[in-house]
Amino acid sequence: MFLKPSFVAILASLASVDVANAWFRLPCAQPMVQQRVDPIISPGQISQHLHSFHGGNGISMNLTYDKLRASTCTSCQVAQDLSAYWTPTLYFKDPVTGQFEKVPNGGLLVYYQNRGSADKANGGKGLKAFPPGFRMITGDPKKRSKIYPEGLGTQAEMGERAIKSTCLRYTTNNPSYDFYGFPTTDCEAGLNSRLHMPACWDGVNLDSPDHRSHVAYLSQIDNGDCPSTHPIPLMKLFYEVTWDIQTFSSRWKGKPWPFVWSNSDPTGFGWHGDFFNGWDVNALQNAIDNCNSTPDQLNGIVQACQVFTIIPATTTQACRAKTTEVVESINGPMTRLPGCNPLQYGPGDATLYTTANCPI
Repeated sequence: MFLKPSFVAILASLASVDVANAWFRLPCAQPMVQQRVDPIISPGQISQHLHSFHGGNGISMNLTYDKLRASTCTSCQVAQDLSAYWTPTLYFKDPVTGQFEKVPNGGLLVYYQNRGSADKANGGKGLKAFPPGFRMITGDPKKRSKIYPEGLGTQAEMGERAIKSTCLRYTTNNPSYDFYGFPTTDCEAGLNSRLHMPACWDGVNLDSPDHRSHVAYLSQIDNGDCPSTHPIPLMKLFYEVTWDIQTFSSRWKGKPWPFVWSNSDPTGFGWHGDFFNGWDVNALQNAIDNCNSTPDQLNGIVQACQVFTIIPATTTQACRAKTTEVVESINGPMTRLPGCNPLQYGPGDATLYTTANCPI
């Protein structure tokens, strides 16, 4: 049985993050739209693969800060936040028929964390709100293996360590476990896919040609210092999505792992996430400066911040994108993933095909 989104979020948070250090946890309902759109990587055109979107319903191929601020609803529970958050979508490949079926999830949980030496609680100068128009990504849809020595400490190596997930098994006697890529067993309480975003900004560019160079990870990913090249400290974002893979367990018992990401990835290493700022910037900065002292605030309870207007979960669950720009079959069963995404097992980087050069 699939858990309700709010319950999944709470359990997942307890399983994988030190909630005593989380500043606030932002629950977002199930995706408001799933479509082949990526306004950071592929602005103005159909994206190479399917994404699951959460946040402000002004999402579009040609996304701007103003379009997000003009959203008429958000699938996340803070009214002042109309940002867009998105990740790839998980599919089950039936080992008997070879067909793909979209896997349900319990919504997105976004942790806004006051991490790093620059936080005032650590004696620093304080964290800054994301500026209007700011955007960033983490992870790489082309990756099919982990290639850097653990702890090397370069931005590329930390980018690999930023993508690590948990197989939740607390409904059984089996222990939960963390992993890179995909697990090898059923995850009876859900596949908890997680990622860390960079938390340091160069202070100049809202984006960069590779969508990465204008930001950097903290020296310990989840804590530490900003590099001198990226001196502006930001709130650190941490995503969790819990996928209901147990629904399919009877159909692959005794067979190899059958789940794949929508970006042609059967290895799990290509999991990634995007963020496009749609906050009321003054409200976010006010919250950063003033909602970090009471026990409830320090325990990440979003309702404890007096700056925020909290939206009921029943309302966020009803939020849908203003428009669905790419209409196609995405649920399955179907013989191929949306777009041109033949499975690529690596270990080298995958080729991201377009419809023009599709080999299938």
